[in-house]
Amino acid sequence: MTRFRGWVGEKITAFKMWLSLSAKTYRRFHHLIIPSKNGTTQLDHLIVSQFGLFIIETKNKKGWIFGSEKQPNWTQALYGCNYSFQNPLRQTYRQKKILSEFLDMDEALVHTVVYFVGDCTFKTPLPDNVLRSRLGRYIKGHRDQILSPQEVERLVSVLEKHKSESGLTTRDHLRSLKQRHSSDEVCPKCGSNLVERTVKRGANVGLKFLGCENYPKCRHSKSIS
Repeated sequence: MTRFRGWVGEKITAFKMWLSLSAKTYRRFHHLIIPSKNGTTQLDHLIVSQFGLFIIETKNKKGWIFGSEKQPNWTQALYGCNYSFQNPLRQTYRQKKILSEFLDMDEALVHTVVYFVGDCTFKTPLPDNVLRSRLGRYIKGHRDQILSPQEVERLVSVLEKHKSESGLTTRDHLRSLKQRHSSDEVCPKCGSNLVERTVKRGANVGLKFLGCENYPKCRHSKSIS
């Protein structure tokens, strides 16, 4: 059911993009699986334009949404029950790094957007790139031309070639995801190295754990097995 709801959410987002964004100006890609040295990442939607690239992560959820930029997990409150889900800003952080590396381009040229399509309400302040409406308006609000027409065509050509020739499937991505989260060497969130750290305060002071070397930008940690 969760996977079907996600599929429906992606279709709704694709339709809204089709309605609000000119295909000549905003070149659209859907359901891209991009390889990296640390597994794969799946992009729900990607837009290529002279105003930059836009990664759109779709969330189809109802109810109240609680979260913050730095929390590892957000909460969905629905019919008196709470459900936890991964902070989607962390997902897009890793997607941005992998896409930039794959396309050999500066990360600063890639924008990330989290778009909620369900009947939900944000109950805590969230960054401007977390939306529940007006996706097209937000994207068209970026008006600085930071890519040349030639560079746009290069990027589109690379992505079209990858989409037509890549044999990667959703099953491959899910397998990669499982392997990545079991690693004791590479951070599953951003792809940086995991390093041994020591708890410096609190009830577990002195305890060893693995933490991302990209801290505090990435706060992933795990127990040492």
